[in-house]
Amino acid sequence: MADLLVVGSVALDSVTTPFGQATEVLGGSATYFSYAASFFTNVHLVAVVGEDFPKAHLAALRDRGVDLSGLRVARGQTFRWVGEYGFDLNEAKTVDTRLNVFADFQPSLSSAHRKVPFLFLANIDPELQLEVLRQAERPQLVALDTMNFWIEGKRNALLEVLAEVDVLLVNDAEARQLARQPNLIKAARAILGLGPRTVVVKRGEYGALMVSDGSFFFVPAYPMESVLDPTGAGDAFAGGFMGSLAQREKTDPASVRRAIVFGSVMASFTVEDFSLTRLDSLRSDEIERRYSSFQDLVRFEI
Repeated sequence: MADLLVVGSVALDSVTTPFGQATEVLGGSATYFSYAASFFTNVHLVAVVGEDFPKAHLAALRDRGVDLSGLRVARGQTFRWVGEYGFDLNEAKTVDTRLNVFADFQPSLSSAHRKVPFLFLANIDPELQLEVLRQAERPQLVALDTMNFWIEGKRNALLEVLAEVDVLLVNDAEARQLARQPNLIKAARAILGLGPRTVVVKRGEYGALMVSDGSFFFVPAYPMESVLDPTGAGDAFAGGFMGSLAQREKTDPASVRRAIVFGSVMASFTVEDFSLTRLDSLRSDEIERRYSSFQDLVRFEI
């Protein structure tokens, strides 16, 4: 089992969906990632929070076994996001974003963190992602997430960091925007030409697909009867994906396919409740059972 490092955001979220609301709950891309990945391997978190960040949230992360030695507490307020969903839970409407201390985030890796073999660059400024990559010492695998804001506003910096990563994880709209190609399969293949060896496209309730050189793989989303809050599902997917790879210390095609299924499993649990509530009560045997259910879901006879 290899260690896993994530650099990203830790936030306080306020979310409204047709099924309820939650105010000032634990959120952020690196948080969801860390929770999901912690079921598979040792996770090290590099992020920044404000002086107002609740100690109970720090305790919750430590209880998951997440190493917080890279979490800096800065003077000021913690990053806050306010969002709402309609009945189309695939798309969030941002009501308010206050970066606060996250606006001045300058990630610095300790000597131990520089040597962690699996690295995930969560959704932050691509210039910061590149800085982190420059500090790391030859990771076995580097994966990156991004969003439409960076694709449009900092495309050159994003292309520079993409040339140096192994895996890109994006949603379908971001893949099309990045490749400037409306067909999703062609978009994913075009992105391979930018540097990554593997492109994983997260498609929410429609599942996920993976494209690499000469290989194509698709997994459906787990059929859910209860979806309360989709916030963080994509980050939990990434956590399950990277956590599975780090656990096995393998990056061959079969391990990548297996990791995509575990990513889908972790995303499916995340949406069952608000914030990290469902992952707080999740057990490893539940993860294995749902993984087996995925196998039954796609198995058929010729």
